[in-house]
Amino acid sequence: MEQSKNIDKKYLKLLAEKYPSAAAAKSEIINLTAIMGLPKGTEYFFSDIHGEYEAFLNLLRSASGTIMDKIREYFSDSMTGEEQERFAHFIYFPDENIKSYQARGFGKEEQKILICRLIKLCRELSSKYTRSKVRKKLPEDYGYAIEELLNVDTAEVDKKKYYDEIIHSVIESDSGADFIGHLCVLAQRLAVDKLHIIGDIFDRGPRADIIMNELMNFPDVDIQWGNHDISWMGAACGNLALVANVVRIAVSYNNFDVLEDGYGINLRPLSMFASNVYKNDDCKGFLPKLLDENVYDNVDVQLAAKMHKAIAVIQFKIEGQIIERHPEYDMDDRNFLKKLNYDKGIIEIEGVEYKLKDTMFPTVDSKNPLELTEGEQELLYTLVSSFRHSELFNRHVEFLYNKGSMYTCCNSNLLYHGCIPMNEDGSFTEVVLDGRRYKGKRLLDYTNEMVKQAYYTKKPDSVDFMWYLWCGKNSSVYGKSKMSAFEGYFIGDEKAKKEIYNPYYQLSNQEKICDMIFEEFGLNPKTSHIINGHVPVKLKDGESPVKANGKLYVIDGGISKAYRTKTGIAGYTLIFSSHHIALAEHMISAKDRVLAGQGSYINYKVSPVIKITERMKERVRVADTDTGEILREKINDLKMLVKAYEDGQV
Repeated sequence: MEQSKNIDKKYLKLLAEKYPSAAAAKSEIINLTAIMGLPKGTEYFFSDIHGEYEAFLNLLRSASGTIMDKIREYFSDSMTGEEQERFAHFIYFPDENIKSYQARGFGKEEQKILICRLIKLCRELSSKYTRSKVRKKLPEDYGYAIEELLNVDTAEVDKKKYYDEIIHSVIESDSGADFIGHLCVLAQRLAVDKLHIIGDIFDRGPRADIIMNELMNFPDVDIQWGNHDISWMGAACGNLALVANVVRIAVSYNNFDVLEDGYGINLRPLSMFASNVYKNDDCKGFLPKLLDENVYDNVDVQLAAKMHKAIAVIQFKIEGQIIERHPEYDMDDRNFLKKLNYDKGIIEIEGVEYKLKDTMFPTVDSKNPLELTEGEQELLYTLVSSFRHSELFNRHVEFLYNKGSMYTCCNSNLLYHGCIPMNEDGSFTEVVLDGRRYKGKRLLDYTNEMVKQAYYTKKPDSVDFMWYLWCGKNSSVYGKSKMSAFEGYFIGDEKAKKEIYNPYYQLSNQEKICDMIFEEFGLNPKTSHIINGHVPVKLKDGESPVKANGKLYVIDGGISKAYRTKTGIAGYTLIFSSHHIALAEHMISAKDRVLAGQGSYINYKVSPVIKITERMKERVRVADTDTGEILREKINDLKMLVKAYEDGQV
């Protein structure tokens, strides 16, 4: 007891350094209490972005249509519908619009009108924030001037004159265009208070690096890792199978730009190796998917196919080595190169014998099929070196580690990418790892620890585990029976390729299962939601993203072009404001379907369909959030400090 009192006294003395008097402590109590009464900021949830940078940037900068809604609300009496659309597009893409305006002559009166409209919009968007919070979102340049304009009472004549003088001086100093650009970015930041990314930033789409740059510039963001993120993170840890995997997927989707221009990964050694070793192989089963054009490096399709096969075979060799090192993964049935009958060109998978459609393995020794050739070893060394020395890649991975985790609990919502592994009867699956049994929350906590260990300590078992997370059947970020890449390349039979989802994905549609998960994570089943990604929601087949009587949201809707034909939609944004929870559905218009043939193109200038799924009984205040809990604790500490001042203890 005495020790506890001493600790409390030491803490209060430290607190007194920041609040050196009772009056200072009381002033902060008043300030924090006032903040508790403000409406909560609006949270935005995105999932499975998969490198689609153009779509994501548009959704983020438009706040998934919310900025357009605000413009309609605040300017319907002063702007036509067409003017509102132009104003919104200007805010989303200020740089390109400013250049266009300047090219035709950006008049002073036009600048003044834009500035006044932007100030009005920013003032309305900032109304739920404290001045301190708004100040943190202000740009370094013009921050003081913008703050003054946001807080001037234009009803007073003198204040109106002051307001006009600030705008006049900005324009007369030839800073109008730059000032307008900063106001557009401020509007974007005020519309989205907090950003949640529910996994899979990487792969399939053209430029995940551009998305990562945007996220690093966003003031408040958290990330729940997906299996595709884990793959890139594992490559940064030195996992050779995942280095090969990252390259394989990029080549398979014709995404050379993200590796070469984005991260400076040297693929010339791979192209030279593949051209030489597979010169007599058409590699027909390895032709890349041409969803995007490379801007900086257009690789011949036939060469890309050879590169694709070369890196895939290397990957299967290294995966076989990992499987042999870790029998506890229970994945010996996936050690394909050791199971092949090279003389007959057949393989047995799950008790069924299949004839291979491709039997050319020039780098595989049938007596020692997992051994890398000298050329493959040299190629891998070059690739690993490129990843290790890519400054931007390592900055992005560091950000993923700093801002990411396997799951997050935030404001009564449980966020994770994939699943909580389950058995058919609805119980949590026990997984034996490192000689111990883990399930439910403990499994995700253990996984989180292993992911960090792989990066910060490079412990071999942890680095190997990153590969298991990518494709293991009991991986919470994957959660399927198998990764059927080999079957797709060499067999082609639909039955052989079929990947079976973990029972979680069906069971979680039940309210009672969601309640069990909430209790496992210490959340209140009456007020909580699960926000999930990973599995595309097939809206075109009548599937809904809202499940389990509103307790589960699955928001992988097909931002990735690769999935839009399956989902019939171009992605979801989940929006949690102080008034409601809503889903923004980013639709593919009939015109765009014709342009795209298969609906892989979407015009993001078209406003999404926003559907409110749950209205709050009362407006949610800061006091009702996780931040409110933190502020309450701080207020209690300050009250103790005030009492200590009054009692003469401090």
